[in-house]
Amino acid sequence: MSAATVEVRPRKVRRVAIPIAIVLVVVFALVGTLLRDTPTGAIFTVADQVAMGFLGLLLAGGVMLLTRPRLRADADGLEIRNIIGTQRVSWDLVQGVTFPDGAPWARVELPDDEYVPIMAVQATDGDHAVAAMRRLRELRRTIDA
Repeated sequence: MSAATVEVRPRKVRRVAIPIAIVLVVVFALVGTLLRDTPTGAIFTVADQVAMGFLGLLLAGGVMLLTRPRLRADADGLEIRNIIGTQRVSWDLVQGVTFPDGAPWARVELPDDEYVPIMAVQATDGDHAVAAMRRLRELRRTIDA
C-alpha cells in the first residue's frame, strides 16, 4: 500500500463478530451432537443433527458478513465494499466525503443528492474513524491539487 492509498476496515465490529461466530458454531455443533430422542416422543435423526451443525455455520457466516466492509482509496477513486456488494467511485463523481451527525458510518456524496455509505468507517470506532476520515480527505486534497 503506497502513501497515496488509504485502506480502512472497521475494528470494533470485527472484535465482536468473530467471537460470536465461533460461539454460534460451537453451540450449534454441541446441540446437534446432544440431540437425541426425547421422552416427549420427538425423534431426531442423524440428518437433524447435521442440520443443526449446518444451521450454526450459516448463522456464523451471516455474522461474519459484518466484518466484510472495506474502503480503498487511491488516485483513481474509491472502492467501497460494504456487507453485500462493492462499488467503485471515481473522484470526479465525488462531491464530498461526510460523516453526518448521528450517522452510524461515513458516506460519499454524489451528484443529484445521492450517496454511497462507507460501512468501513464506523462511528463506534471513534478515533480510528476520525483518523480514517482525515487520511481520506488528505488524499482527496492531494489529488485535487
